[in-house]
Amino acid sequence: MTTADIALVAALRDDIDRLLAAEPEVRSDASDSVHQMRVATRRLRSVLRSYRRLFVKEPVAVMVTELKWLAGLLGEARDAEVRADRFATLLADHAGQTPPAELGPVTARLVIAERDRYRRAHDEVLTALDSERYRTLRDQLSAWRTAPPLRHSRVTAEAADVFGAVLRSDLARVESLVRAEPTVAATERIELLHDIRKSAKRLRYSCEAAAQEAGDAADLGSRAKKLQTVLGDHRDAVESHRTILDRAAEAAAAGEPADLYEILADAEDAAAGRELSRYPATAAALFG
Repeated sequence: MTTADIALVAALRDDIDRLLAAEPEVRSDASDSVHQMRVATRRLRSVLRSYRRLFVKEPVAVMVTELKWLAGLLGEARDAEVRADRFATLLADHAGQTPPAELGPVTARLVIAERDRYRRAHDEVLTALDSERYRTLRDQLSAWRTAPPLRHSRVTAEAADVFGAVLRSDLARVESLVRAEPTVAATERIELLHDIRKSAKRLRYSCEAAAQEAGDAADLGSRAKKLQTVLGDHRDAVESHRTILDRAAEAAAAGEPADLYEILADAEDAAAGRELSRYPATAAALFG
């Protein structure tokens, strides 16, 4: 029998190693490095929250706060990176239909501006990585690789039982949000779908932490990932649509043509609709 403490330390160590391994890549601005460190940070924070009853409360609360701080900084850079790539792809798809004189200003407002935002945000990340606050976080995580602050009265039970209870709780959280979704006003739906996505992601990470101990964790985690992906793609399209409209307003105020912005906005609106059409079946599949 594997006890919960042994399994949880192993899962936590893997997540910590992912985060620490990403740091030098971020420092050198390697391709996809910000994304990988952000995922590792969010993953670790999610696991600490899902399995919080197995940890001493205060140090884990502090750690979750610090991981949220780091994820926020990485998120600013990653979001700009995603927008720049998405806008570049959109513009490439429509470049043949657009006069070069109009394409240049649109590219500047969408792609170049987002790449500039990425560089500024990446500089902020580097400043944070050199700070005493991050060094303290990194040192604490290194210590937790082998000795996290566990509540030993709760981690001596069989891992399969403890992890299974956490998965059921995380699944119930997603289900409650999915059931609420048809009842909310249209103005609230976008944010509720975002909350469903975050809950599905948390369930996915819980499943991955439990993969060696709970027999159905891998399958459940795979289904949660599909729901997370569909709603993540929907969210990206919605955010892109909003940003394009904002840049269109700025362009119009500057006396620049806005026709291309309208075309791009319509394309993103259609993309959001396609992803949303996949949501009901993907959500239903999660609950078997």
